[in-house]
Amino acid sequence: MSNQKRATLALTSARTAVRASARASARAAVPTAVLTAVALAGSMVLMAAPAAHAEVVDVNYQCETPIGPKGAVSPIDIKSVRSGSGYKLTMSFQKGVSSSPVELGKGAMNPSAVIEVGGAETGKVQVSGPANAEAIPANTPIRISDLSGTYTPKKSGEVTFTAGVLTIKALGTTTTCTPKNSPGPSLRLDVEGAGGSTGGSGGSTTGGGVSGGGELPKTGPLDSAVALGTLGGTVLLTGAAGVLWLTRRGQRSTG
Repeated sequence: MSNQKRATLALTSARTAVRASARASARAAVPTAVLTAVALAGSMVLMAAPAAHAEVVDVNYQCETPIGPKGAVSPIDIKSVRSGSGYKLTMSFQKGVSSSPVELGKGAMNPSAVIEVGGAETGKVQVSGPANAEAIPANTPIRISDLSGTYTPKKSGEVTFTAGVLTIKALGTTTTCTPKNSPGPSLRLDVEGAGGSTGGSGGSTTGGGVSGGGELPKTGPLDSAVALGTLGGTVLLTGAAGVLWLTRRGQRSTG
């Protein structure tokens, strides 16, 4: 074999090795870049999510009814969803707390309640819900629909939300149910007030802002963060597909 042929073969082998090395580097770079982007997006989601802790708390409600005292223990769950400068609160009852000696027709019962605010500021949030969607048979526990209202913080820090007095209006009568077991908070939430001040008593009987009515999505305080993470994941997957397409296109061009 002549020296010229040997040189040609050596040059061809060198070019092949360079192309293989470039392809391997490109393949390794794509997953590394994607993983790095995913990690950064996850960190941003966690930083954006408000610090919150929710738990279901058993509340011993003792009710004063038109036919005498009644009572029951109901697990209470309070969730929050960020809404502008405030938070939409949803109070859920997992068991009925009273009953009626007569049937309550559709739309005959209207519930409302108070959520006690403590921690960085003190006050109350009024929450209310829709009337019963179906008739309630006589002597059957009255299942309370989800109650909702809005809380707007005035101070910054950790705020607690605890189940308070429940009021049931039906057939021209009013039943008042009061927690008797000093229940603990169903929700703890780190908030930032409009003024950015911290600590101390809120000095307000409204807990920084009150409104009632309306139905809320049954979501927890981190759902908005999960939704953000899902959106970020969609963007990242799209970006990864684009990188892979460009890489393969480059391989075909150089091949």
